[in-house]
Amino acid sequence: MTGPAGTSSWGARAYVPARLTAAAKPWAFLAPLLLFVAAIFVYPVAELLEVSFQEAGTLFDPTRWVGLDNYRLAIDDPLFRRALLNNVTLFICVPVLIVLSAILSALLLDQVRLWKLYRTLIFLPYVISIPVVGVVMSRVLQLDGIVNTGLRNAHVGFLAQDWLGSSQFALWTLMAVIIWKELGFGVVLFLARLLSVDAHLYEAGRVDGAGWWRLLWHVTIPQLRPVMVLYGIVESITMLSWVFAYVYVMTAGGPENSTVVSEYYIYQQVFQSNVLGVGAAAAVILVSVVSVLLVIRFAVERRWGDASAV
Repeated sequence: MTGPAGTSSWGARAYVPARLTAAAKPWAFLAPLLLFVAAIFVYPVAELLEVSFQEAGTLFDPTRWVGLDNYRLAIDDPLFRRALLNNVTLFICVPVLIVLSAILSALLLDQVRLWKLYRTLIFLPYVISIPVVGVVMSRVLQLDGIVNTGLRNAHVGFLAQDWLGSSQFALWTLMAVIIWKELGFGVVLFLARLLSVDAHLYEAGRVDGAGWWRLLWHVTIPQLRPVMVLYGIVESITMLSWVFAYVYVMTAGGPENSTVVSEYYIYQQVFQSNVLGVGAAAAVILVSVVSVLLVIRFAVERRWGDASAV
């Protein structure tokens, strides 16, 4: 039996299911992974959302539905507002990281003597685990640690401070440690982008009499702009949701709650105070902000396909 064009009608009918099968095949392969992701991420987030609307009771009996009361308790808590303010303060690290990464990557691009060694030394802190960095830096920055001892030996002891024991300096010291650790990632990311830039752009600038700083401003930074935006978003997410280990190991939120961040506040509410509902509400607020940043990050990756994926 043939159709109008002499084609078998059985073949024509079989063509549509074949197209559907081809379209569904990738999803069939992805199904186990999607189920795994749903079990690991979607279910806990859904459970977290449910608990955030329940009574702010104990860990084992959060049963009474209270609506938005937990959110009101969290927002009205001065400690939670202090934690959010500290997270916002940590955002100062982001432009500092971008500027330092751009300058150092441009210097390494010039392949100064021992540049590979410098690149390794800059990147090394990034691959060390945060608890190890926290423990080591706590010893280095304590009142009688290496930093203050070195300052006293250099006859500038007036600069020695209780870097982690003073509410005036603790958060800024924490920020300096975070910058030191995260800088290597930005330098390597920026340098990878610069190595793909046409060298003729720099040669043309030098022929026109441009110095190093002018080349940095007019050639390097425009070429780095997509990676800068992506790196800035990634580090913003880090300042919101990846600083708990620094605080837990180095300061435990002190002194005088000067280094409490939103993650540490959630930890205190859930595991120290057993106020599960308020902790869950604070976690939902944090997850919502981070989710918005993640959406922006993926939009940036789609907008600038030449930026390296993280």
